[in-house]
Amino acid sequence: MEVAIIAHDGKKAEMVSFLMKYYELLNKKNIQLISTGTTGVHAEKAGLKVTKFQSGPIGGDAEIAARVVQGHVKMVLFFRDPLGKHPHEPDVAMLMRLCDVHNVPLATNPATADLLINSINEL
Repeated sequence: MEVAIIAHDGKKAEMVSFLMKYYELLNKKNIQLISTGTTGVHAEKAGLKVTKFQSGPIGGDAEIAARVVQGHVKMVLFFRDPLGKHPHEPDVAMLMRLCDVHNVPLATNPATADLLINSINEL
């Protein structure tokens, strides 16, 4: 199962902490993580295996959106900073819209991500 992870700059540490909390489950269920570039670098430094795309502001969000459309991505964890300004907001909106169009679960905060990741145990 391919799961996309994305985090705005102020949320990257929170994303890594979240992933480490579920490290054993991700490995046990053979979850393949893909990410935008900088989020992936942070995850790799924590010892996670991640396939990285471009950084979000230079096209990474769009690359992940394309994988959603192609049916590869089965879940998106996108820890957004709702109080920050982001120059790539149109790409973020596109990714979120495409998750809705293609019925791909999307978590934008750790509470929702907990529910989604825990649902993997049911598979």
